[in-house]
Amino acid sequence: MNQAISSAKNLILQRLPQTDVEILAPYLEAVDLERNYTCIFPNKRISHIYFLDGGLSSTVMPDETHGTSEIGAQGFEGLIGVPAILGSNVTPHQTFMQVGGPARRIAVDHLERAMEQSLALRKLLLHYAHVFMMQVAQTAHTNARYNVDERLARWILMSSDRLGSKLSLTHEFLSFMLGIRRSSVTDALHVLEGEGLIRASRGLIEVRDRGGLELRANGCYGIAEAEYERLIGPWR
Repeated sequence: MNQAISSAKNLILQRLPQTDVEILAPYLEAVDLERNYTCIFPNKRISHIYFLDGGLSSTVMPDETHGTSEIGAQGFEGLIGVPAILGSNVTPHQTFMQVGGPARRIAVDHLERAMEQSLALRKLLLHYAHVFMMQVAQTAHTNARYNVDERLARWILMSSDRLGSKLSLTHEFLSFMLGIRRSSVTDALHVLEGEGLIRASRGLIEVRDRGGLELRANGCYGIAEAEYERLIGPWR
């Protein structure tokens, strides 16, 4: 496999057939994305697709009136730039790195040409786009129907999938991502910690009982993750 991809931890790149590796490799650029780096600006042209090797990115809906909240997350299992995969080079959403990490990026026009050349590549990327839309839909359903404890359990599980069992996250940041008050985050963390599911300290959350945390999420976690495994393969 080409060296540009053989060292990649990104699962989409790892699952590419060799012919697609040869198409993409000359156009992939290794980059280090720092925390808070914005990959996609709302209502601005999307210039690159990012295949993350690490870190965690958030896609959010900016709202000056009601406050910004997260609608989706991406890590080493996927990519940043689903709208461009689907043929739109502009989106009202913003995507930024909430935890920095390495990535490989490719200009949108280069990836579009590669998708025209390869049915296998196009199919894989569209499968991921479908999975990401399932995640966004599940977020909307969760925010509408589940309580704060359950929503927080889901968010911790999703972050742990991409970052491991120890998460460097502040209460303030969690309140921003969940669209709730900081005091509500603190209360929910105390509940989950009291049940022995996590250990929370200043700026750090450690998952202690993943199985119990999944049960605590009460069904709002796992749908998009199962769809990923059905269409793309195992990753957790």
